[in-house]
Amino acid sequence: MTHVHTTAHPAPPGPQGGELYRLALPNTSSAAKLSRDFIASLLTVSRHRGLVDDARLCVTELVTNAHRHTRTPLIRVGVTVQRKQVTVSVADDDHWALPEPPAFREVREGVCEQEGGRGLLLVERLALAWGMTVLGGCLPYRKAVWFTLARTGSAP
Repeated sequence: MTHVHTTAHPAPPGPQGGELYRLALPNTSSAAKLSRDFIASLLTVSRHRGLVDDARLCVTELVTNAHRHTRTPLIRVGVTVQRKQVTVSVADDDHWALPEPPAFREVREGVCEQEGGRGLLLVERLALAWGMTVLGGCLPYRKAVWFTLARTGSAP
């Protein structure tokens, strides 16, 4: 699988014929588990069983980051299911707490020897593509971090 790391702040790929599902969660310690269960159920029903484990790991990382590093009251999980790929986005209301891409952290800290902060490296390794975007134009009010997983042999 080809891994694409985006250095800009692109928007996640649009639904283009896919189905869009949304879940809004209170910013509590149970948000990560609820999002994992939501993703697992959705992908199992939509015949993407082969993506369940990777999707659970990635969504857990993004939701946990939103919970730990923001004061947002709600964490929003969006899932676009297409025939051969799935895109998951996690949005919060703290546009200033943008995640630091792994490549920048590695350069700054050597080989990323700190105990925490490896979650986005995991997302980068598992996802076909991932990125982040600030929503709201001139007056940003929300950010979303997203990733796309594809069935083996699928192109973006």
